[in-house]
Amino acid sequence: MSRRALLLGTAAAGALTVAGAAGCSRVPSGDALARLKSQGTVRLGIAGEVPYGYVDDQGEFTGEAPELARVIFKRLGIDSVQPVATDFASLIPGLNSQQFDVVSAGMYINNERCRQVIFSDPEYQMLDSFIVRKGNPKNLRSYEDVVRTKAKFSTGTGYAEIDYAVAAGIPEKDIVILQDQVAGLNAVESGRVDVFAGTALTTREVVRKSSKAEATEPFAAVVDGEKQIDGGGFAFRPTDTELRDAFNVEIHKMKKSGELFRILKPFGFTKAEMTTLTAEELCR
Repeated sequence: MSRRALLLGTAAAGALTVAGAAGCSRVPSGDALARLKSQGTVRLGIAGEVPYGYVDDQGEFTGEAPELARVIFKRLGIDSVQPVATDFASLIPGLNSQQFDVVSAGMYINNERCRQVIFSDPEYQMLDSFIVRKGNPKNLRSYEDVVRTKAKFSTGTGYAEIDYAVAAGIPEKDIVILQDQVAGLNAVESGRVDVFAGTALTTREVVRKSSKAEATEPFAAVVDGEKQIDGGGFAFRPTDTELRDAFNVEIHKMKKSGELFRILKPFGFTKAEMTTLTAEELCR
């Protein structure tokens, strides 16, 4: 979202130093997996978005990304996952400036991002959907419908839906950029915009309790005549290939056993959103 086209933005506050106690000084700085095992904690960058990574009603970090991360990193010998929330556009800059060790926030794997970070193979695939007023009065079911009706279009900060909208012919200057899907729901309910674009999972979850808005049926964006099916995965610094590869080994075991779906299902994922796509395919 894609699951969002990267807007580079500025990284928040300065990089955190990962060198620490004298005992850690013997761990090679380039070996992220060994370093994280020594520290016992991995910092996970998330964007506070339901259902990917967010704070629940009890004040606890949860979501498919933190829950999956806890299982996989535990198996890699890292006992603690520390979620760190920031806005979506700051995630990759924050990762590369060492504010986090890894990022997972419903982040689509695409060519632009693959020039800046390396990805695990995706844990899910996803289509897009719109938040619209109840009854969908403008009959908006695709980006082309937005162009045809001249509807007021919005999406989230850093979302890949920005690129999809522009590819369909929506002028970038006309796109209303909002903080997240909750702001998008509020904008649609109040009539400030006609539509908010996001992932199918995000939109159907956020409208669940709304009496004024609904989510459209999932659809594939079309770019240069080709339908886009996106996959979301964990992002790592380009130097951390050993960590990414070890993560991939575990996620493939979980796909094969069905454990991955069992972890994601409580957060609204369906079997249709499980995937055999690879990061290599999506990076192309």
